[in-house]
Amino acid sequence: MVEPTRFPVLLRRCTACGHDRFRASGKFRVNANHKLLDAWLLVLCSSCGDTAKLSVLERVNVRSVRPELMERLHTNDLGLAAELLQDPVVLHRNHVALDWAGAWRLDTGGSDHLDREVIDVSVRFAARIPVRPVRLIADGCALSRAEVERLLAEGKLVSAARLSGKLSGDFTFTLCCLPRLRRGGRHRL
Repeated sequence: MVEPTRFPVLLRRCTACGHDRFRASGKFRVNANHKLLDAWLLVLCSSCGDTAKLSVLERVNVRSVRPELMERLHTNDLGLAAELLQDPVVLHRNHVALDWAGAWRLDTGGSDHLDREVIDVSVRFAARIPVRPVRLIADGCALSRAEVERLLAEGKLVSAARLSGKLSGDFTFTLCCLPRLRRGGRHRL
């Protein structure tokens, strides 16, 4: 399972110092102007600490906002902040990209799969985290990335998903014929 460990870094230019990295504070600002509502997720510049706002709601009628959402905004719900940081519409509207480096971990559920000859692996993502499958396979199977690339080229690593580039969705693969692997089995990353 690929899980987030913290909020990703937001790539956006700071108007105060010119730095290009922000971190999410997990706090929201909500402003009502008569019957219209605006809501922002506050982010802080990693260099100077200047605050910027990511637009979540713009000029929305107060009555059209679900009470649960309003409650989550007012209580600075960290889960809502995490959801919004993965929402492509919010990221596109605010011209923000995410850097997930160091913000995720791989839970393999143990290393009992390393003594098998053939392993069928299901990789699950708890969040939309773009990661290189070759890196996940290398980390999960205690191999070097070069060794994983070699196994892929030799046809000993197969998957219906494209393993080059980055993936952020669930996929499966089969790995066979490694010297340190002995018996068939199924494992979830």
